[in-house]
Amino acid sequence: MSKRDEPRVSESEEVVPNEPRSELLRQLVAHLRDNRTQLRQEWARRITQASLLTAMSQDEIFAEATTIYENYVDALESGTFEALQAYARNLSERIIPRGVETDEVVGIVLLLRDVLARSLFAKYQQDFALLNRILDAYEPAANKIANTVAVSFVQERERTIRQQQEAIRELSTPVLQVRERLLILPIIGVIDPQRARQLTEQLLRGIRTNRAKVVVIDITGVAAMDSTVANHLVQTVEACRLLGAKVIVTGLSPVIAQTLVTIGVDLAKMNTVGDLQGGIEEAEKSLGYKVVPGER
Repeated sequence: MSKRDEPRVSESEEVVPNEPRSELLRQLVAHLRDNRTQLRQEWARRITQASLLTAMSQDEIFAEATTIYENYVDALESGTFEALQAYARNLSERIIPRGVETDEVVGIVLLLRDVLARSLFAKYQQDFALLNRILDAYEPAANKIANTVAVSFVQERERTIRQQQEAIRELSTPVLQVRERLLILPIIGVIDPQRARQLTEQLLRGIRTNRAKVVVIDITGVAAMDSTVANHLVQTVEACRLLGAKVIVTGLSPVIAQTLVTIGVDLAKMNTVGDLQGGIEEAEKSLGYKVVPGER
């Protein structure tokens, strides 16, 4: 076959080697930076339209959108997510107390992903082969970024919730000094192992701080406790004794008393009194106070 008879390939059919992924991302990042102003404005508009971040003003939304956008593009360019992750945590610290929910944060990141994807479609609509290669390079990175932001927000939210729970527990279980060297720990509600450990820590700190000699632990407000928590109560009594404080337990219900017997607690080592008033009187006697009846 002569050269004249060989099939000819038109220019439109010529095979162009695929650009490496790094080159595609470079083109993508350049496009996103060149069009940053209009893309950020469109993103902020879509956030408002979707009724997301309603706890924030329009100026605040645009300011955060500007910073997130720059971090987002930097992460696309570098392939590293530490800076974006740090900013996501910082943002979460500021917006969680204002009532922003997890679905709102995930929603705004997905909106940004959509705004940028639409921009890519508009830019490369005349070359679908190149558009597909650009999207193949963009989508994995965009998914990783969305996941990074969402996880950072959830972790910060969980940390905030734990702090709030700790604060609530401390408020609900105060260690009270009623006399010099005498503390009272009134316990109300359900005791789980975590709360039991916290109670012990608070009580031991109170003994050391106030140089307490007698502690009254009142569990009238505790309906029941399992064997794990009952054992922890016994260990708390022993820990207080090692710090030089005598413990008087008041308000034992029949159910809790039965639990203590079932797990084999040596009740001879635990000083128990029927009610709180009796426990305070017993504590005052141990400290050398004399109760003088008032005149009628």
